[in-house]
Amino acid sequence: MTPATRPVLSVVDATKSFGPTLALQGVSLDLIPGEIHSLVGENGAGKSTLIKMMAGLYRPDAGHLAVDGEPVELRSPADAQSLGIACIYQEPLVFPDLTVSENIFMGQSDGGRLVHWRDLHARAGEILDQLEVDVDPRTVASQLTVAGQQAVEIAKAMSRRVRVLIMDEPTAALSAHEVDRLFRQVRRLAASGVAILFVSHRLDEVFELSSRITVLRDGRHISTRAVGEVTEVSLIRDMVGRDLSDFFRRVAHEPGDVALSVESLGRDGAFEDISFEVRSGEVLGFAGLVGSGRTEVAEALFGVQPADAGIIRREGEAVDIRTPRDAMARGIAYVSEDRRRLGLSLPQSVTANITLPGLRKFVSRWRLVDRTAERRAADVYRQRLRIASPSLLTPVGNLSGGNQQKVMLAKWLETKPSVMIFDEPTRGIDVGTKADVHELIGELARAGVAVILISSDLPEVLAMSDRVLVMREGRQMGIFAGTDLEQERIMTAAVGIT
Repeated sequence: MTPATRPVLSVVDATKSFGPTLALQGVSLDLIPGEIHSLVGENGAGKSTLIKMMAGLYRPDAGHLAVDGEPVELRSPADAQSLGIACIYQEPLVFPDLTVSENIFMGQSDGGRLVHWRDLHARAGEILDQLEVDVDPRTVASQLTVAGQQAVEIAKAMSRRVRVLIMDEPTAALSAHEVDRLFRQVRRLAASGVAILFVSHRLDEVFELSSRITVLRDGRHISTRAVGEVTEVSLIRDMVGRDLSDFFRRVAHEPGDVALSVESLGRDGAFEDISFEVRSGEVLGFAGLVGSGRTEVAEALFGVQPADAGIIRREGEAVDIRTPRDAMARGIAYVSEDRRRLGLSLPQSVTANITLPGLRKFVSRWRLVDRTAERRAADVYRQRLRIASPSLLTPVGNLSGGNQQKVMLAKWLETKPSVMIFDEPTRGIDVGTKADVHELIGELARAGVAVILISSDLPEVLAMSDRVLVMREGRQMGIFAGTDLEQERIMTAAVGIT
């Protein structure tokens, strides 16, 4: 075996348990310099546990890790970093009150007492330029979008002399153009000899980028094959243990009356002159590139960032929505794209998260919370959405990303909304969970709920929506329906080509 083909990092027969839950069982994986190796599997398959083991956050109960063929024991992330192992997680882990430059070089002090800010910003700018990211290094991280924060995480990894770069859903919040830029950089890193582990639920990206693909299911290694030996059908079968024929199937039906409408809605600096209506039982898709203003419109409808112009009507009546409480009182629910910041309370239990928006109805006349009724209500949604959790008392932060997403969906379903806004509901979740979410959206529409679906996955928007509103740079480019619901037409409007 030559140095070029000898694994730089190996996981050998790794097993890991959390109490009674077996997260990994005898899993092995090799990462070779210059190779882009994809890791796929449903949420709960063990991918996150394996990643955290390689990053020094977890230690195997059995088995071991090896670097350059020599067994190593990673006791902390610092140990992993000292060996040239860097990890970019699905949710950006930035310091919101620090600048982009400070985030990129955090923990890389040369020991001096003074910081040469001009040099620091210049070095950060060089890395960002390599990524083709147009962000001022002096910008405070909290001012960035999710996509911008993800770019900072990638730049931070690049600022270190990495030998192994683990990328956990790095494209989840990126537009198609930003994904292309990222892929160019990933290929450049691989060509320089860096071993890349790429984790994604977007199978088209996996096939485009990978040399080899490893599948985990239920904590076990299922297969490792060269990309040329795998088809999408066989890969899905390995991942879920069954055939899934069509993830985007929804039975069309006649919508009812107008449930929500907006006229000339705007918020200074975010979006302007947005007008549309959505009917009971209808799915109205929102398409556009990242930064087009789709999320900002959703936040205005839910009162997170209220509009300062225009009119919102519920069932024909003008309403003033200034807070989420105002929106909830009018039957509007919002599943945010940022489940950690706006969607969930990670330290609290599954039950507490599901019942939080409607907690008042579980309070007795003596002002005590009826815990039994709370758990009973939460268990209904645990079974309905197939939430994989050791118990209803498990902190949500301990669940996989897909199960966290299901808890957030359950939380808003418990409020019995008549208008449901989904903002990137399938971002970063596996194919099986994605199918469950699509079925749920169809179920809600059939039950008469008016649905607004925001997604950067254009095939998903086209397949799930009755009509599609396209935005670009805060402006409405058009609403498409019927024979106009074609990917080329939608994409042309999204990029501003007439």
